[in-house]
Amino acid sequence: MTITRRRILAATAAAPLAAPWIAGTARAETKKLKISHQFPGGTIDSGDFRDQMCRRFAIELEKRTKGALGADVYPNSSLVKTVAQYSAIRKGALDMTLYPLNYAGGEVGEYNIGFMPGVVSSYAQGYAWKKAEIGKKLTALMAEKGAVCVTWLWQAGGAASRDAKPVLVPEDVKGKKVRGGSREMDLMLKGAGASVVSMPSNELYAAMQTGTMDIAMTSSTSLISFRLEEIAKSLTTGRNKGFFFIFEPILMSKQVFDALPKDQQTAIMDVGLEMEKFGEEKAKADDDEVAKVYEKRGIKAYDIDQAQADKWKAIARDTCWKEYADKSASNAEFLKLSQQVS
Repeated sequence: MTITRRRILAATAAAPLAAPWIAGTARAETKKLKISHQFPGGTIDSGDFRDQMCRRFAIELEKRTKGALGADVYPNSSLVKTVAQYSAIRKGALDMTLYPLNYAGGEVGEYNIGFMPGVVSSYAQGYAWKKAEIGKKLTALMAEKGAVCVTWLWQAGGAASRDAKPVLVPEDVKGKKVRGGSREMDLMLKGAGASVVSMPSNELYAAMQTGTMDIAMTSSTSLISFRLEEIAKSLTTGRNKGFFFIFEPILMSKQVFDALPKDQQTAIMDVGLEMEKFGEEKAKADDDEVAKVYEKRGIKAYDIDQAQADKWKAIARDTCWKEYADKSASNAEFLKLSQQVS
């Protein structure tokens, strides 16, 4: 049960018994959307900021619609399993999700551009996609495939390693078992000589704990939320330079969205837009916070420089970029458009 529903129940309990009946009509109940995500749950002010963002969205939506439309948040993939959330959105079986878009790359190959190493090198560049041709094309594709993009969210990525030697250049992953987080990251890592392991981020702790994985590459926030500092011996941050960024938007089922009144659709998109500033600020803050969390445990945090980032990009160009573009003309167009945003 979420904070939103608790507030509603508390308000209901405090109301006079006669309140449900005003002028002979029953008080309208708030329609509740279901928002699912894979990340740890918290409160509106604490915990993983992606969970906070979903909760803030739910509360603000209810205010904006004067109680007609709200949402309940289901963290930890408690409502729908991690990867299956996109399929559920497309079918209208799930209302909303905060979701790494590349997880749906098996269904819609073009989506893998959202976690393509070396393509996005800063938050400014990532968010510039939205108004550029690539953003328009990606938004249209999502709508065509059954999802409305409500909130854009980009996150910088880093790496936690079981080895005290940090991951700074491609040579550092040679012979290691590495989780890249996307098909394209995996191709780049294989090109660098790594042995790739695939899993969603909520399975990282167990894999690193058992030695199934030597190095976990994921967002700064996930490096904190999934407590990898309890196992890691070195950290590479994305706070100054990064060689990968992750697109994790809030998506809504187009089938569900289209069935809502126009004023509620407008409220959803307006609130979703307002959440973008919160998400960007929190993502940037976590790029610094992750270093503090790990250093507090005695784990040294390292930053990569431009020359090191360029080495990763060079391998990406020869591996995942090429493979992605060769798959289809549509993929090739997305990659070309990504290079037009500086």
